[in-house]
Amino acid sequence: MRPILLQGHERSLTQIKYNKEGDLLFSCSKDHVINVWFTHNGERLGTYDGHNGTVWTIDVDAESRFLVSGSADNCMKLWNVATGKCLYTWEFPTAIKRVAFSQDDDQIVCITEQRMGYQSTVRVFDINKEGDGTAQSKEPTYMFSPIGSKATVCAFPYMNDLILTGHESGKLALFDVKTGDEVLNNERAHMDTITDLQMSPDRTYFITSSKDKTARLHDTKTLMVLKTYPTETPLNSAAIAPKRPYVLLGGGQEAMSVTTTSLRQGKFETRFWHKLFEEEVGRVKGHFGPINTIAVHPAGSSYSSGGEDGFVRVHHFDESYWKAKPYGDMDIED
Repeated sequence: MRPILLQGHERSLTQIKYNKEGDLLFSCSKDHVINVWFTHNGERLGTYDGHNGTVWTIDVDAESRFLVSGSADNCMKLWNVATGKCLYTWEFPTAIKRVAFSQDDDQIVCITEQRMGYQSTVRVFDINKEGDGTAQSKEPTYMFSPIGSKATVCAFPYMNDLILTGHESGKLALFDVKTGDEVLNNERAHMDTITDLQMSPDRTYFITSSKDKTARLHDTKTLMVLKTYPTETPLNSAAIAPKRPYVLLGGGQEAMSVTTTSLRQGKFETRFWHKLFEEEVGRVKGHFGPINTIAVHPAGSSYSSGGEDGFVRVHHFDESYWKAKPYGDMDIED
């Protein structure tokens, strides 16, 4: 598997995201820039310039028409994917740590940071797709602040009117978006901060990674832990591979304590675990620092990782990946 190295960022990566077709890869980093790349050859298509701080998070809608980004400059921006034009900017009192589109792309959820007397707040905006997309409403449709531990990640589950959140204390919760009430929670989902949350394609289950050195698969409806993948290093990201029974985990020691250990001990590999048997099946080396974000192609044909070293590595799976028999001699029919 020869990776394609994408060199378009000067500082560490914060999130990468494929579009629905998988032909484009979006990346954002601490250098204030958002890039978009062709996934088949790694060519850079363009950049989205406009933020004045670390861009923490991005998401793209199913039609690859709108891109939304959240940054440490306290702004959330809506972009036209094709032209790179900024269509609308929302301003908040604190930084935006996570953004996500709803399943029908009609809404965006975002989480703002808890700082300077402001609560960590979840806001949901309706997206107006009429015309060129510049006529957005400034005020959120719904807004609430989770009580207790601050939210770090969020997503829309498949159920209507609910928001799924992961928290600094390691808890998962479902909130009623209209009232802001906590409908269900799992306080012991993780023992430490939840660093990433990625939904399965049908959103019935999802994977989380945490600083407690585990990644876990959860049922969306009950928030029950279905599977646990323990490692010996804090995890920053976890993704579910479609078409094959694998999950991909990435992490590594904090950047500040890296200089004291060798590369091998830094544990900067992408780990492949068998989703059902909870066994590690392989590792892919490459980054010179912790892996901050992992994304898998929607068709399962490749995966990408973004690291503290400022590089994005795109790996297209080779023949052996597809020929492997993850269930032994049994064939699973799609």
